[in-house]
Formats: sequence, C-alpha cells, structure tokens
Amino acid sequence: MSATTTIRVSTDDRALLQEIAETLGRSQQDIVHDALEYFRRAQMLRAMNAAFAALHAEPSVWASVLAERAGWDAAIDDVALGDAA
Repeated sequence: MSATTTIRVSTDDRALLQEIAETLGRSQQDIVHDALEYFRRAQMLRAMNAAFAALHAEPSVWASVLAERAGWDAAIDDVALGDAA
C-alpha cells in the first residue's frame, strides 16, 4: 500500500463516498483512487479529441494525416501478405 494523507471534503461528499463504498463493498480509498483515474483518463481523451478536431479543421493538415495513414495501411498490408523485407 502506498503512503496516505488526509484531505478535506464536504460532509455531503464524504457521505456520498461512504454510500458508494458500502454499496460496492469496497474501501473509500479505492473509490477515490478509481474516480481520480477515471477523471484523468477522461481529461486525456478530451484533450486528444480537441487535438483531433483541430487537425480535422485544417484541410491541408487533414490531407497530410490521411496520406500518412494510407502509407501505414500499405505497410501493414505488406506485412499481412508476407511481402515485408
């Protein structure tokens, strides 16, 4: 187990955390850990989606992305067909 510390949360949040932990039969620490990991991943996906949207919004940049994908697809096809060097 890693080191721990104490944080302040509202009494409403504390009650909700306790309810979730009891419902799932898990520790409150595990619930907080999973919630933070979920939030971290959601933030990462939002950033990736925004970057993807920015690429897609620029026609010349998007054409470059599609050309690169086509190159990778061809390379993958070569490997799959046994034509790799």
